[in-house]
Amino acid sequence: MKGYLSVTSFPYTDQAMEIVIISGLSGSGKSIALRALEDLDYYCIDNLPAVLLPQVGQELLAQAQPDMKKAAVSIDSRNRDFLQTLPENLDALRTLGLPYKVIFLEADPTILLKRYKETRRKHPLTDETTSLTEGIELEKKLLSPLSDNADMRIDTTYRTPHDLRALMRAVVGVKEEGRILVLFESFGYKHSTPLDADFVFDVRCLPNPYWKPDLRPLSGKDEPVKEFLESHDIVGDMVTHIGDFLAHWLPSFKRENRSYITVAIGCTGGQHRSVYTVERLAKRFTIEEVDVQIRHRELSKMK
Repeated sequence: MKGYLSVTSFPYTDQAMEIVIISGLSGSGKSIALRALEDLDYYCIDNLPAVLLPQVGQELLAQAQPDMKKAAVSIDSRNRDFLQTLPENLDALRTLGLPYKVIFLEADPTILLKRYKETRRKHPLTDETTSLTEGIELEKKLLSPLSDNADMRIDTTYRTPHDLRALMRAVVGVKEEGRILVLFESFGYKHSTPLDADFVFDVRCLPNPYWKPDLRPLSGKDEPVKEFLESHDIVGDMVTHIGDFLAHWLPSFKRENRSYITVAIGCTGGQHRSVYTVERLAKRFTIEEVDVQIRHRELSKMK
């Protein structure tokens, strides 16, 4: 397959090379994420045994092709024996001077079960004595070293393949040095809290347009809903206070070399108040020294 290389033929760029390690639960979208990176001209290795990470790094350093600057590898539970030495292998990359970032994909177990049943695929950890549910739980434990130390965690429970590809492009896309990507995501608490959120703000205390029959079918992006919410001072206060909090703390995250932050705003159904708040915050931070992305989780499911 184009872009998937063996270790012995893996090209190197220079010390500015970026290595992205993709991992996560089976069925969470690792293949989609890796293909998205391939489309961005990353050289990709699928299902690399973790024990080979140092050898890959050494091979990169031995090559001299300056036109190839980006690489991505996928590590998953199919190589369970090698995962035990993962911390040492990551340390070896640091010793070699090769920077890397770990992106971990996950999803709600019920969604993973549904995906496997729909595709009739076999989970890599199931056998005659291990059920699908047990395999998913075992995989969580095996991959915990990567999950706990990931630079970024992505919850794909409610993401379409298109959403995931767009997010990967945004995360690794070329940005001005020192800028941080902030994803503002609206959601409904009755549909669960996003697993990958760095900050979660609850706006259920705000007046609810849902109880206005003429506003109920609309969303927080529609003018009548905006006018209703903006007629209440408490709404403006909430948006201002959340924005001020983020404006104060985002520079600290940038100093720690964080490249991506998810800010989740939740209301009951994820249709009115949270959507409006996300739109307002995104508008404010578009003029700040950050890159902004918007996602309305529940609205995307209504399309």
